[in-house]
Amino acid sequence: MSEIRYSLSPEAFKSYTTEDIRKEFLIPEVMQKGKITAVYSMYDRMVTMGVVPASGSIDLPVFEDLTKAEFFLQRREMGIINVGGSGKVSVDGVDYDLANKECLYIGRGAKNIAFSSAYADSPAEFFINSCPAHKEYPTTKAVLADANEVNLGSKENCNERTIYQFIHEGGIKSCQLVMGFTTLAPGSIWNTFPPHTHLRRMEVYFYFDLADDQIVLHFMGDPQETRHLAIHNKQAVISPEWSIHSGAGTSNYSFIWAMAGENQAFTDMDGQELKSIR
Repeated sequence: MSEIRYSLSPEAFKSYTTEDIRKEFLIPEVMQKGKITAVYSMYDRMVTMGVVPASGSIDLPVFEDLTKAEFFLQRREMGIINVGGSGKVSVDGVDYDLANKECLYIGRGAKNIAFSSAYADSPAEFFINSCPAHKEYPTTKAVLADANEVNLGSKENCNERTIYQFIHEGGIKSCQLVMGFTTLAPGSIWNTFPPHTHLRRMEVYFYFDLADDQIVLHFMGDPQETRHLAIHNKQAVISPEWSIHSGAGTSNYSFIWAMAGENQAFTDMDGQELKSIR
């Protein structure tokens, strides 16, 4: 299953209803058992996918209607983080085992990619982001201990969190993809706060480790005219370059972030003062 999402100006966004925002920016069913889903965004041409192999393996399609390529990674690269049970990714005949919260980068030029789960009753859930690439970098696996760990926030501000950077300037090499995840400590609910924008890059958030009876309110839009989305476990949201991307949950949670665009500088952000947020 695949679909295309088109880009939107911040001025047009101001007139959007809740239903409009959910239709254009929320990806409500990323993970579907036994299937692969794909959303192609015109924001930096990011493709967001979910793969949940049940019995047997799932081959990565060409998605020729989206890419007009001979194989999916002919002109692309991708990053994968497993948020489910143990699984395996086969890249041109080479197998990479991925446990929960482990990452795999696949560079441009890889042709045959397949996904499988170690156990059908506890399937792997692969969250994937792919963007255009101009050169080849080697396929690289990273376990949690390999990630660059950054601790931010405080208990007093309810935003104590740990950032795990996998694909970035100082880690796994890529053309433009930047990817990792953030985990909030118990008692903390705010992510990416104070908020920021970065006109040089778009971003995709995927929320997980959230109980089924809890939600995250994800804030987006122009900093002076914000909107929000009610997000449930294992849902994703597309964040335009001009939009803030911040959230507050009814409990702590984790989220994968993936970026593509002009540069890979994680700290290249246009910070917004709290008193200016509307």
